[in-house]
Amino acid sequence: MSVPTRENVLDTLRQNQTPQVLIVGGGINGIGLYRELALQGIEVVLVERNDFCSGASTALSRMIHGGLRYMENGEFQLVKESLHERNNLLKNAPHYVAPLPTIVPIFSYSSGIWGAIRRFLRLSDKPTRRGAFIVKMGLTLYDLFTKSDQVMPKHIFRNKANTFKGWPAFHPDVKCSATYYDAWITYPERLGLEMINDVGQTNPNAIALNYMNVEGAEGKTVQVTDALTQQSISITPDIIVNATGAWVDFTNGALSASPDNKKTDIVGGTKGSHLVIRNDDLLAATGGQMVYYENQEGRICILFPYFGNVLVGSTDLKLDDPEGNKCEDFEREYILESLKFVFPKIEIAASEILYSFSGVRPLPQSDSTVTGKISRDHYCKVVSKAEGFETPVLCMIGGKWTTFRAFGEQVADQILDMLELKRNVSTKDLPIGGGRDFPRSKIGCDEWVNGLSVRSGLKAMRVKSLVERYGTIAERIIDFMQTGDDAPLASLASYSKREIEYIILNEHIVTLSDILCRRTSIAISGDVSLTVINEILEILASLKQWTKDQKQAELDNVLYRLSHFHNLTEDVLRQRGIT
Repeated sequence: MSVPTRENVLDTLRQNQTPQVLIVGGGINGIGLYRELALQGIEVVLVERNDFCSGASTALSRMIHGGLRYMENGEFQLVKESLHERNNLLKNAPHYVAPLPTIVPIFSYSSGIWGAIRRFLRLSDKPTRRGAFIVKMGLTLYDLFTKSDQVMPKHIFRNKANTFKGWPAFHPDVKCSATYYDAWITYPERLGLEMINDVGQTNPNAIALNYMNVEGAEGKTVQVTDALTQQSISITPDIIVNATGAWVDFTNGALSASPDNKKTDIVGGTKGSHLVIRNDDLLAATGGQMVYYENQEGRICILFPYFGNVLVGSTDLKLDDPEGNKCEDFEREYILESLKFVFPKIEIAASEILYSFSGVRPLPQSDSTVTGKISRDHYCKVVSKAEGFETPVLCMIGGKWTTFRAFGEQVADQILDMLELKRNVSTKDLPIGGGRDFPRSKIGCDEWVNGLSVRSGLKAMRVKSLVERYGTIAERIIDFMQTGDDAPLASLASYSKREIEYIILNEHIVTLSDILCRRTSIAISGDVSLTVINEILEILASLKQWTKDQKQAELDNVLYRLSHFHNLTEDVLRQRGIT
């Protein structure tokens, strides 16, 4: 597969400035819709002002789940849809999405019954602790919702003795526990990218560009500007979709034909921050499962093994302006304090926090004082000429990673109706990227890996790591690696020079951050250091033919972003490079 260069894509856009649909926003909602429309043969353009999946879509808890706690809000249909879509992703993206056993430590048997009834009847917003009875009811319903499509084991309960056999580090007040199954995703940002590249092979009239900013609208024409060259292109679509998440209202202001760019008031974002911690005691304490627990105030928190470390989260705070959002010091303290509530004897040193990240959930505007009570459902709101828009603007509100396909399908069907067209392709059973032809069993995967190892001459462990990163696309990458001089990176031997070159040439890379933070797990896994940054920068700069000044500007940019948004200062990065 040959991926067109950025300049080729820009030339195509200049030649066709009147697509049927313009999607603004390249997070998972926008990408999911782009895929749905492109597969129907629609002329669709997707523009994203930063990198694909770089906002809330890169800041998820890495869970693909049904939303157990949504049942307390009475959102049973959302839970059913989420569980159905979770199972679809297990089937269509098996290279990245896998079952995740989840343990729930329970501190009482009967607490929370009255509180749960009051919350369900909308008589109270206040969170309360949940006892075994409430947890049992929730998990029983969870199992019932997937009865006709049961792909994972049903939940089980353990008494105190059996709980502490498996999880001896739990708080001594834990009375019992339950284990149920959801799923997790290893490389969410890559899955989004794979959908974009899949589309490129099926619909030549579909265009996706990152680092393209919407500057404004005049009549029915939208001005978009290339962040690299500052060149503008005028686009006149029949329909606009605003899929900018927490920025929906701000984007509507830019798209509005009103002279004061009046923004709408549709989204009320809440921020969620997470930590990645390298602590052997904490990793062992998880027992290899996700721990789904309550803190003292009744808020749900999670932690689970992730690339050999532990991912812990999250906060849930209202936020009016998503720009510049990051994990604040008080949020780190809150997460660590919550962690002590379930594992009181485990101490976390500041140096063991490898990475922090934060995203803003694009939830509907709400007057609720308790963020957990704001609906997690998704819907599409249309703003029209009467509200200052010359072209119909469909705003995608809410949504989450688990339900992106269903949300995209719903909005695509709405657009098809507006265009008086029929759907001809369903994505329900359509594999994504490296999930296509992926072996369905461990034995089958091992045999495939061993076969690739023999054919390529690479060690089986190296092939296995490539398969874990890229699924069946690993075969294409291995072929590329063997058509030139390749060698492990001196600073990070688990990656190679040609592997990085493949990513740069085929995966819409514009900045060094794209590689470190979204196309690979180098940053989030704690493997990023100053030496790694400089070595990959040399490869990138060589392929992009950057000048010395451009290289320095890119280095300054990535160091700022890692420090400001992920708490990785230059001193920390330098120290990591010392062996």
